[in-house]
Amino acid sequence: MLRLKTLFAAALLCVSAAAGAHRFHMGITELAFNERTRSTEIVHTYMAHDIEALLMNTYGRQFDLTDPEDQAVLRKYVEGRFWLKGPDGARLPVRWVGMTADSQSVVIYQELENTPLSKTAAIHQGVLVDFLPDQVNTVNLNNAGAIRSLTFTQAAVEQPAQQDTP
Repeated sequence: MLRLKTLFAAALLCVSAAAGAHRFHMGITELAFNERTRSTEIVHTYMAHDIEALLMNTYGRQFDLTDPEDQAVLRKYVEGRFWLKGPDGARLPVRWVGMTADSQSVVIYQELENTPLSKTAAIHQGVLVDFLPDQVNTVNLNNAGAIRSLTFTQAAVEQPAQQDTP
């Protein structure tokens, strides 16, 4: 009987360790120039549970991301942590298009109207890194079919958008 209790306790310990195991926190942002609209389109994808935890922790209540008022709270948060800079160092006018949310992910759509991706000198991507220290945001830049990825963390929230050419 003691052996069975010990085995059960060991199994319980393993299950609780797995439940408390570190999760990987990540976001993906895609930037691509759309020839038809002549605008740079921006699509962010985050894990729904990370966004929900952020909002609950910050505001102490559940959010319904299908509600326009609750979407406005998330919009303000994202716009305060993601932006593009022009060659002069000024923020470019990124426009909020909308968002969708389901049980798995939150997808946010933005646009830099009438501006090619090549006019972006720097990217600031700090969404969730102020809340989750291990958050990693990947930004994929699609510039006329040439795709390049940048990685943003708490230690590196702003990076040049263009590669230096020798």
